[in-house]
Amino acid sequence: MFAKLYQTFRLGLKSLLLHKLRSALAVLGILIGVTAVIWLVAMGEGVSYQAQQQIKELGATNIIVRSVRPTKMSAETAGSFFIDYGLKREDFLRLKHIPSVIRTVPLRELESRIARYLDREETVRIVGCQAEYMEMNHLKIAQGQGRFLAAEDETSVDNVCVLAAQTAKTLFAYESAIGKAIQLDLDFYTVVGVTNERGSTGNIGGSFSGQNYDKDVYIPLRTLKSRIGDRVLTAKAGAREGEVVELNQITVMVSDIEQVDETASIIGRLMEQFHRSGDYAIIVPKELLKQAEVMRMMFNALLIIVAGISLLVGGIGIMNIMLATVTERTREIGIRRALGAKQRDIVYQFLSETLVLSATGGMLGVLFGFSVTYVVQFTRWFIEKFFPTVIQSLPPNIREIEPRIAPWSVAAAFCISIFVGVAFGMYPAKRASEMDPIEALRHE
Repeated sequence: MFAKLYQTFRLGLKSLLLHKLRSALAVLGILIGVTAVIWLVAMGEGVSYQAQQQIKELGATNIIVRSVRPTKMSAETAGSFFIDYGLKREDFLRLKHIPSVIRTVPLRELESRIARYLDREETVRIVGCQAEYMEMNHLKIAQGQGRFLAAEDETSVDNVCVLAAQTAKTLFAYESAIGKAIQLDLDFYTVVGVTNERGSTGNIGGSFSGQNYDKDVYIPLRTLKSRIGDRVLTAKAGAREGEVVELNQITVMVSDIEQVDETASIIGRLMEQFHRSGDYAIIVPKELLKQAEVMRMMFNALLIIVAGISLLVGGIGIMNIMLATVTERTREIGIRRALGAKQRDIVYQFLSETLVLSATGGMLGVLFGFSVTYVVQFTRWFIEKFFPTVIQSLPPNIREIEPRIAPWSVAAAFCISIFVGVAFGMYPAKRASEMDPIEALRHE
């Protein structure tokens, strides 16, 4: 049995080698299809992994409540220059006393503010926060660069600040920032620490936009209220308007992931009771994680369909070649049938040839598929070197993407290539086996 299969395979390989270029082109079609499946899935997995990591950083046991500027103003604020919306300090106290909550971290942020030191300045985001903010957002103090905000800074309402990496680099390019005073608005703040660089986060929800942590200045929350206040002026589309926002975000942590849904429901009922204008959003990272997983599966399915079209084209190429081969070898088929070969022997012969083509293309495609990481790294290096403005214009998630090869995609691509070879080789093989031996022998 095995000897017969080996002989059939050997004859098939020998026949293909008689037309090297034609066989190589058929193999190339399968190779491209298999490589496309592995590469596209790897890129999709890389993007999905980044999104899931960002969601996980928010914490599976966290619930985030954000202030959202309402699209429709209430009657009280419709005619006012200052628009009052968002979370209040009373909300923070209410959420703090929910039985399942073990920690609440408030946050106030001011975008596009100017930080100055001597003749240097940087556009920054001022973040009014408490000591827990560092742990909650996975920030780290640079080695030998002071400390983060402490509870004592909040209690004494001190004018102290911590600089993010890029802010410190711009304002203090050649000297240590620790102990120096920078100007924010009309007040001066003493620098007590500098954080390490931290990558930006992408948008992971309609109400939770991406953040660049490297251009922040962190000051105590009570200091921000005392020195800057809740009322701020913003410039939009050439016009100036005022906003009154007490808190931009409250992060609530529960002790057990099983309590997240119930606690989020309680928070929702509390917020509905005291907020009627839809000026808040509740974000549950656990639910975002589930959505991201569903999106990943849908994205992979779409990519496989797209890449599968390449395999389909390769299969059509194999069928075309095998049909031409059958026509060229009509007399050979007739001689084999006259010498006693059965129809199934002819089918096996031609199917072995298509299997050699598809298996060779599949194996080469897998080898090329594993090169996706090097191809992406080279492409990134090439663009950075010769087109630096293009790479800078891309979103951080695209610039920093790292493909992740999914083992299942390798197995699936190879198996599909074999299936394509068999499926598209069956018709030519069956057509060859059904030839009339006498007519085949008379063929010139």
